[in-house]
Amino acid sequence: MKINIFSENIYPDWDIDEKKFIQLARKILKFYLKQPEIKDSCCLSCQVFNTVSFDFLYCDSEKTHEINREYRQKDYPADIITFAIFADSEEKFIFDGEINLGEVIIALDKVQEEAKKKDVTPEYELAFLISHGIMHLLGFDHQTMEDYNFVIAQQNKALDSLGEV
Repeated sequence: MKINIFSENIYPDWDIDEKKFIQLARKILKFYLKQPEIKDSCCLSCQVFNTVSFDFLYCDSEKTHEINREYRQKDYPADIITFAIFADSEEKFIFDGEINLGEVIIALDKVQEEAKKKDVTPEYELAFLISHGIMHLLGFDHQTMEDYNFVIAQQNKALDSLGEV
């Protein structure tokens, strides 16, 4: 399976290593798809494809606030917003063997704030949100405490499998 990940950083105060985080996202997706509890119940289950693609947009909380208001009718800034195009679609479109999972939008100023609160590195917090966004792209949500615990447990397993972030 080929994985195409595109990213754009429009947040001027943190020049993240986009290539590093694209590689990290690839590893996380591959890890998730090796877990039967994810692979068998995610939006890719029973689909025929050879390529998966998705995007990251790194911005600030002002931008996520604007997106939240415009697209989600929520009036607050978010650390992460995921548009899971494939998982949320009634019809599953696959073009030339490629599935576009959607887009993950991450507010890097929020990442830095949360890292301080949690006493982790900003890079670790960003990796945590990337892994969270990928779970959403695969169709997992956390409307119940059981679902939330499942998503967080999977994220922790994925990050633990990577070693140091």
